[in-house]
This record gives sequence, structure tokens and C-alpha cells, in this order.
Amino acid sequence: MIKSMTGYGHVEGIYEDKRIVAEVRSVNHRYADYNIKVPRYYGFLEDMARKFVSEYISRGKVDVYISVESYGDSDKQITLNEALAKSYIDALCAIRDTFDVRDDISVSSVARFNEIFISERKEEDAEHIWQLVKEPLSEAMAQFVSMREREGERMLADIKSRSEYMLSLVEEVEKRSPERVKEYRERLYAKLEEVLLSSNIDETRIITEAAIYADKVAVDEETVRLRSHFTELDTILSSGEPAGRKLDFLIQEINREINTIGSKANDVATAKIVVDLKSELEKMREQVQNIE
Repeated sequence: MIKSMTGYGHVEGIYEDKRIVAEVRSVNHRYADYNIKVPRYYGFLEDMARKFVSEYISRGKVDVYISVESYGDSDKQITLNEALAKSYIDALCAIRDTFDVRDDISVSSVARFNEIFISERKEEDAEHIWQLVKEPLSEAMAQFVSMREREGERMLADIKSRSEYMLSLVEEVEKRSPERVKEYRERLYAKLEEVLLSSNIDETRIITEAAIYADKVAVDEETVRLRSHFTELDTILSSGEPAGRKLDFLIQEINREINTIGSKANDVATAKIVVDLKSELEKMREQVQNIE
């Protein structure tokens, strides 16, 4: 299936005790370029997310954003700095003994010294966190892929429509080719008749000149190759595989044949057809540049 390189998906929700946001977006790019942003404390998610996303995408500049927030302090644990706590208690005892003050040293009084407590993040299981993140990321990727496929269907219809129209123009070129030779022969005959002021024209010379001209302006080989290229275009579009690079190359080959026909065209009618062909091909190229 033809897919666009442009897509977007966004999912957020509560998963166990965490609020998780997963967002995926992409734009055109010649190759696959991934930019993964994850929370600092969950750096291990970057490689996991990159591997997961790359299974769905073969080309494009892809931005993936993942946010993981815990509710309350469920991801924290408090430990005691025993050495610092002992220093505070010793200092309080020294004050009591030195100044003979009332001894009201208690746990609550010592707990007022916040420095004795160390707040640390709990060690979390990487695989468990990934399984939590994977759920919204999978949903975001489903949205993302669906958008790319819908856009791809529209692009496919447009390319096929232009392909059919361009084939009709190629047919016009093929029909026009013998007419050009006939017209050249008639012009040549009239010119020689005018120059020689006689109707006694060497028919052999006319035929020879016309044959030389026909050989110079013949576009049979080009139109045959063009038809072959358009057949290959249909094959690629129907393959179901990522087609962007192949189509980009094929567009170049089609353009080469059209340019050759244009260089051989020396009449207004064929030149106009060539202009129309190039115009349609350029529009097709714009579509192809957005195909994965």
C-alpha cells in the first residue's frame, strides 16, 4: 500500500500510577531519520521506542515524544542520612548540657532538620515501564499509520490519473509523428517547386530528404520506453512495498524520454504536447516526493 511520509498520532492516559503521553509525527525526508525524546530518568526508553517505531516506518523525518509522570510520590523513596542525623542530635545534646536547658529532644524535633532525609527515585523495572509506554505508543502509531495510508490513497489516485492522462499525450505524439514527416515532405516539395519554377521535381530526392528528416525526428524508441516506464509505474504502485525511492528514479527516466522527444520536436503541436507532459510529470514528482 502506498503511504505518505506525512503523519501524526497522539495518545495520552493513565496507566497504573503514571500519566503517559505518546506522540509521533513525520515529514518528508530522503532517508529514515528518527528523533526520540524521552524523560531524563527513563533514558532506556529511547532505544526501545526507536526499534519499535522503525518497524512501521522506512523513510521520513520522524519525531517521537514520550512523557512519563508519576502521581504523587509513588516513584520516590526516603532514606535517612544517619551520620548527619547523629551530628544534629549531638549538637542538641551539647546545647542541653552546656546551657542547662530543658531536655525536649525528640524525633519530631530532630525531623525538622530536612537535610537528614534523602529523597531518591525508586529503582523501577525497565521492562515493566516499557510495557506501560508501549500501549499508548502503539495506539499513537496506529493513528499515525492510518493517516499516512489515507493520504497515500489520495496520492495514489492522483498519480494514476496523471499517468493515464500522460499516456494519452504519448499516444498523441505517436499519431503526430507521421503527420510531421508528411507535412515536411509537402513543404519541401513546395519550396523546391518555387525555387525551380517548375513542376518537374525529382521525386527520388524528395523521398530521400523526407526519409532523412523522418529518421532525425523519429520518436518511436522514446514513446516505447515511455510506455514501458508507465507499465513499471503501475507495477510499483501495486507492489504494496515502500515505493518512494523507486518512483523517484522512475520519474527521472520518464523526464529523460520527454526531454528527448522535446529536442526532436520542431512543430508547434508536438512542442505543446511536450509542455503538457512536463507539466503533468512535475505535479507527479511533487506527489512522489511525499511517498514513503
